[in-house]
Order: sequence, then C-alpha cells, then structure tokens
Amino acid sequence: MALLALPTFLLGLDVTVLYLVLPAVAADLGPSATQTLWIMDAYGFLLAGFLVTMGTLGDRVGRRRLLMIGVAAFAAVSVVAAFAPSAELLIAARASLGIAGATLMPSTLSLISNMFADPRRRAAAIGVWATVFAAGMAAGPIVGGVLVDRFWWGAAFLVAVPIAVLVLLLGRVLLPEYADPLAGRLDLASVALSLTAILPIVYAVKRAAAEGLDAGGILAVAVGVVAGAVFWHRQSRLADPLLDVSLFRNRAFSVALTVLLVGLVGMGGAMYLVTQYLQLVEGLSPFAAGLWMGPPALAMFAAGIGAPVLARRIRPGYVMGGTLGVSLIGYALLATAGLNDELPVAAGFAFVYLGLGAIAALGTDIVVGSAPAGRSGSAASLSETVQELGIAIGVAVLGSLTTVVYRSQLIVPARLSGSEATALTDSLGSAGAIADDLPPGVLVEARLAFTTGLNVSSVVAGLAIAAATVLCLRMLRHVPRLGQAQHTGTEI
Repeated sequence: MALLALPTFLLGLDVTVLYLVLPAVAADLGPSATQTLWIMDAYGFLLAGFLVTMGTLGDRVGRRRLLMIGVAAFAAVSVVAAFAPSAELLIAARASLGIAGATLMPSTLSLISNMFADPRRRAAAIGVWATVFAAGMAAGPIVGGVLVDRFWWGAAFLVAVPIAVLVLLLGRVLLPEYADPLAGRLDLASVALSLTAILPIVYAVKRAAAEGLDAGGILAVAVGVVAGAVFWHRQSRLADPLLDVSLFRNRAFSVALTVLLVGLVGMGGAMYLVTQYLQLVEGLSPFAAGLWMGPPALAMFAAGIGAPVLARRIRPGYVMGGTLGVSLIGYALLATAGLNDELPVAAGFAFVYLGLGAIAALGTDIVVGSAPAGRSGSAASLSETVQELGIAIGVAVLGSLTTVVYRSQLIVPARLSGSEATALTDSLGSAGAIADDLPPGVLVEARLAFTTGLNVSSVVAGLAIAAATVLCLRMLRHVPRLGQAQHTGTEI
C-alpha cells in the first residue's frame, strides 16, 4: 500500500505545484496570457479526459503493467518539462503529464481492490489512497515555493523522478498483476467519443472560470453532451464496452458518484477561495497560508482513515451523511467570516475537509466495490473523472460567483480620493485584483468585497452539501456495513 501511495501523492502534487512556481516560469519563458492558462490547465484537462480510457485499458493489458508504463512516462516527461526552453514545449509536456497521470490513478485504485479482498481492509486502503492524493494537492504549493526559491522553477517537476524510480524498482516485486481474461479489444471509436464528451465540457468549465460563460463555452458543452449521448448509446450495444453502463443500474453506484461530484464541487470551490482569502485578504505569504492549511489536512486524514473503521459498525450511508452534516458547520463559519478571521476560516475549512475525507474514502469504496473484478479499473476511472470534474466545476462556479459579488460590492465611496476611486474602479476586473499594489482606502474596500463574495459562495456550497447529506441518508442507507456483505453490481 505504501508503494501505491507514492504515485498517488505525486499526482496530487502536480495538480497544484505550479501555484507558486508560475511567476518564475513567466519571467523565464515569457508566455502569453493564453499560454499561461494552458500551462496551468493542460495537466488537469488531459488527466480528466483520459481517465476512462486508461482505466479500461488497465483492465485489458494489466493494471500493474499500465502503472509501470505510466510511471516511466511520467518521469521522462517531467524531465522534459523541467528543462523546457519555451512555453509551447512546456504546455506540450504538461499535457503529456496529464495523459501519463491518467494511467496512474485508476491503476493504483484498481490494484487496491485486487490486493485487499476483505471489504474492511479495502475500505481502509482506499481511505489512505484518497487522503494521500489530497495531501499531495495540499503540499503542492509549499513544495513548489520552496524548490523555486532554493533552485529554479524546473526543480518542481524533477520531484517525480526519484519517486518513479522507486516505484519501477519495487513495483514488479511487491505489486500483483491483474488483467480481465474475458476483456475484448479496445474500441477506438468509443475512446474517441469519450474524449469528445469529456474534454469539451472540462474546457468549457475552465473557460467559464477564466473568462465567464460565452458562446464558445456553450458550444463546447453542447458538443460534449451530444458526444456523451452517442457514447452512452454505443456502450449499451457493445459486447465489450469501454465503460460498462450497466453499472449505473446499481443505485449505490450512481448515488455514490453523485455525492462525490457534489462534495468535490463544494471542496474545490472552498479550497480555492480559502487560499485566496488567506493570501489576498489577510496578506499572508504563500508559505504561511500553507501552514494554515495544515490542520484542515489533518482533519481530512482523520476522516479518511476513521470513516472506514466507523462503517464497520454503522452503515456507510449514515457515516457519509453524518460527516457531511458536520461539515456544514464549516460552510457556516466561512459564510460568516470577516476580516482578520484566519482562525475561523481555517477551522471552517477543516470541517469541509472532514466531510471530504469521509465521502472520498467510503464513496470511492462503494463505486469500486460495486463493480465486478474485471471492471474495477473502469469503475475507478469513472470515480476519478467525477472528482476531477467536481473540483473544476467548484472553482469555476464558486470562483465566478465570488467575482460577481465582489464587483457588485465595489461601489466607490465618496470619502475616497480621485486616484483611489480610479484604482477601485480598475480593480473590478477580477477578485484577484486585490493582490495588486492598491492605495490603502481601495485595499480595505476590496478586501471587504472579496470576503462578502466568500460568504455568499459558502452559503451556496453549503446548500449543495446539505442536499448531498440528505441523498446519503435516504439513498445509501441500505448499503451494508463494511464486512457484512460484499458490494455487487446488482440492484440494492
């Protein structure tokens, strides 16, 4: 399990490692504004797009084999990214890292289902897996900031190399191999349709976060929806589908995916806004802001490890619903936060992370455990696709809502001087504008406006989490306690 945790941590790290590295990249390579966005987004964009394909491919060619290939590719492309001489090559490397990363996530998760046949041990292992991935995301900004400060921006990518070498050396000895002996050939038309369904929607979400929803974004969503419908129809007719759509007939499987999606929307948006609040409103350094995020990470770790243990005595649906209900305290704290409220904000996010730890561990276990052994890779990839999409939607929707509130709150007070009023008007471009060197009077108004945006967005996120809480308590109450019975692909 410790060996599988290494690539999992690496994947989470690469999601956020550029948060503090990007200014150094921009100074060295001089990317345009569009290129800067793609340097940040190409990794997650391709990662989400290829998860379903790679999860199913692992079922066919062998999960350990695909993991080894993916780890080797990830390390090689990381070296290319570290020494990229141009923005174009760095974007290509980041996109390739996303494709390589898509082989690692479902491979590690499906190998866990092979290695831990006992439901209790499997749930505990998945809890560790989910916690390690989130820990990597939390550590990304700190690791990137330290490395770029001590060395240069490329060092942030080279972290992958020693981890990959260790996995390659020990993987063949410690990890079992598994492939579905009854799996047919990979349907390339289904691969193309899955990419056409997922990539435009992810692109539209990221575009909306950066520029707002426009005609191009709406068209991308339409293309994705149409391709998704065609993909679904094709899978229901194939003898060896890329994605076994019959899994959705299992109520626990479908509801668990929905809860994961909603939960990650709330967490993704909250994490983005809290990090912005700590740095832009409270003026903390990235390292200091990272330290404030440490205790919430511990709360998530405790929930990820403790929820499977608790689910041995209490049905998982009640454990998930209960912890999500407790996490509403966190959204309430964020909804009532003001200036100089670092402690309430960090405490609020700790409660948010508590709910995430429980649903990530138990929800993922329900999804993977509901699938037959030969389809666990496909189920694992679908779980990860939903979570990646949830994070992207959370950042886009709640980030955009915060910006709208921010703009509406910035009414020029009569007490401001002419230059201050002009600066305040110019800051209406985005909430992030409060990071600029604004006059004192403008800065106070901007901080208050951003905090109001955080409050409103937290209320909206809390309402969504409340709905997910009810969904768990009503629709997952029949899922048996861990160890009481195996999850199957049948109706519950």
